[in-house]
Amino acid sequence: MKLKSLMLAACAAAMTAGAAYAEGVKVGMITTLSGGGAGLGIDVRDGFMLAMKKTGADIELIVEDDQRKPDVAVQLADKLVQSEKVDVLTGIIWSNLAMAVVPAVTAQGKFYLSPNAGPSALAGKGCHKNYFNVSWQNDAFNEAAGAWASENGIGKVFLMAPNYPAGKDMIAGFKRFYKGEVSDEVYTKLGQTDYAAEIAQIKASDADMIYYFLPGGMGISFMKQYAGSGAEKPVMGPAFSFDQGILGAIGEAALGVKNTSHWSKDLDVPGNAEFVAAFQEEFGRLPSLYAAQGYDTGLLLASAAAKADVKDADAFRAALEAADFQSVRGDFKFAPNHHPIHTIYMREVVKEGDVVTNKVIGVAAKDHTDVYGADCKM
Repeated sequence: MKLKSLMLAACAAAMTAGAAYAEGVKVGMITTLSGGGAGLGIDVRDGFMLAMKKTGADIELIVEDDQRKPDVAVQLADKLVQSEKVDVLTGIIWSNLAMAVVPAVTAQGKFYLSPNAGPSALAGKGCHKNYFNVSWQNDAFNEAAGAWASENGIGKVFLMAPNYPAGKDMIAGFKRFYKGEVSDEVYTKLGQTDYAAEIAQIKASDADMIYYFLPGGMGISFMKQYAGSGAEKPVMGPAFSFDQGILGAIGEAALGVKNTSHWSKDLDVPGNAEFVAAFQEEFGRLPSLYAAQGYDTGLLLASAAAKADVKDADAFRAALEAADFQSVRGDFKFAPNHHPIHTIYMREVVKEGDVVTNKVIGVAAKDHTDVYGADCKM
């Protein structure tokens, strides 16, 4: 599917005063639009397109569905680079797909802006000057959660995640900052929906708390089954398992769960309330953190396009590095490995009227960046 995102003439009124966009940028978005993870990709796409509408950037956007399959993502990337001649790629949700696509496209001189996946391999030795992660490095939310658990007297935890790069990164991140004892560490099948065996193991465990990362439909299935099992151990995790789309499906079973995130709809920073209202008006639903990341990615791209021609790779790269945009998560800048330096918050799942949602209850980590940057040699 090809989309010409609302071009200059249609959006001139929304442009920043005085901004003069260089020749248009052709963008290929490979994201997950079908299957169990479709909600994540749809939110990234919609957030990105809302940013295009706001800025009036001269962007030609080609959107493709990777179906959450690495081989499909590789084929689409080849087509976008070789046939469509895109300048920039973006959109991938899953770390295993990112590892299959990003090194190949950046090696061909294309820019890649990640609105979600943040595998450790691309933050350290596998970093590249044309790769920018606008979301987070996989370990980040978990490092903040590990520190928070230690500071709040959680002596023993049960850890669980899917057996793929992001799952392993997330658990490693939690353990890096957690000072207590790990009771059990369980890796499930990616895409798993039946958690009876894991829940039985949790109930038999002596852990004080469960910490898990199960994004998309996996988290929905687990939390519903866990709530119905009679288990009473408190639950914590990164926001990916408790974001707005997931909470809509889980409902009150998630009340009281604590989760770490760089963004929340109630975050009091410039531009965030306007983003939430605009997203609701445009799409008829509350934005998720994936929508916020897609939006920030679009704002970053527009800010670079306003300063430099994408055909001048050095100038365009410098414009991206400047990160001259108002992120809806507040302060944002890139570390030398092109991964974010940002604040990570602790949220709690609450009920506001009839809506189950998240509320910020404090800061879990300020000015946080990843530990892999020391190995990045660009």
